[in-house]
Amino acid sequence: MMQLANRKKIDKTGIRRILIRSTNWVGDAVMTLPAIKAVKQNFPESSITVLAKPWVVPLFKDNPDVDKIIQYKKGKGFITDLAEMARVIGVIRKQEFDLAILFQNAFEAAFLTYFGGVRYRLGYNTDGRGILLSHRIIRNEEVLKVHQVEYYLSLLGAMGLEAANADPSIYIAGEDMEKAGDLLHAKGVESRDFLVGLSPGAIYGEAKRWPPDRFARIGDWAAEKWHARVLVMGSPKERDICESVCGFMTNRSYNFCGRTSLSEAMGLIKHCGFFVTNDSGLMHVAAALGVPTVAVFGSTDPVATGPRGPNTRVVKHDIECAPCLKPECPTDYRCMLSIQPEEVWSEMENLKETLG
Repeated sequence: MMQLANRKKIDKTGIRRILIRSTNWVGDAVMTLPAIKAVKQNFPESSITVLAKPWVVPLFKDNPDVDKIIQYKKGKGFITDLAEMARVIGVIRKQEFDLAILFQNAFEAAFLTYFGGVRYRLGYNTDGRGILLSHRIIRNEEVLKVHQVEYYLSLLGAMGLEAANADPSIYIAGEDMEKAGDLLHAKGVESRDFLVGLSPGAIYGEAKRWPPDRFARIGDWAAEKWHARVLVMGSPKERDICESVCGFMTNRSYNFCGRTSLSEAMGLIKHCGFFVTNDSGLMHVAAALGVPTVAVFGSTDPVATGPRGPNTRVVKHDIECAPCLKPECPTDYRCMLSIQPEEVWSEMENLKETLG
């Protein structure tokens, strides 16, 4: 059990407006969704506002547990960033939040809510920000060993709030699904086609990436054995990797990498019957959308960041140096290179058979 430095109880009856500071990365933001649902369940009559970077906003836009979103557009230069911080502090102060829950661990999150005048400010005591928190949770070693979903839920549990373990769920508006359908139709993909999505990138580093030629093998088998249309997806920074996958494939593929917004990518993934991926943000998106997902793991730990949900599977090898959590491998990448396409395909077929 984690220790609460300030044992003063939060009067739940006085909480009307709640601010949640989201994490900044897509995968991390997905893993906070069960905790956001738990906040709503604890404070069903309260309004919940999420403060988030623009690129993760689509994850919250249609979520029934979120009432408002404040976009935090920081990262454009020192002077511009100071102005943005001042703007956000002003917005927070004007909306008179009763409670701030900081899922982002940064000092800045506490700084914004402290100077924004939020009465109760709840978060882990990381990054030297404890003095700015009204209720700081002393993070122990045990909470660092659980899945990130449970890490965020534990923050609430330490405050005595109900925080039942659950899997993330993403909600997509009908119009976003229609836009994704239009993108597919423009490529000649019909609604009756069975789609398999491939996500061969991973922003964190090369150590998380299974080789493109092996993703291509999976894509070719999906096309030949399942008569699938293969979509290749990723961020603009992953274009070279995705182009390599398409180049290695002998069957036709549809490269959407860097050509969609996150909302559109979510819609495309929801149209998929299967998704094969590295440990990445899109992996968590696919799992949270309920799409059957097979993830290849090497340098990272599926116990902490694996896909959640009954329709997910992980392929990994027990290597003595893994998980090392390093972005680049200092030796021979054996954790990834030892995994063969046949193993991943077998896991896909087993999952497909299980799902009927």
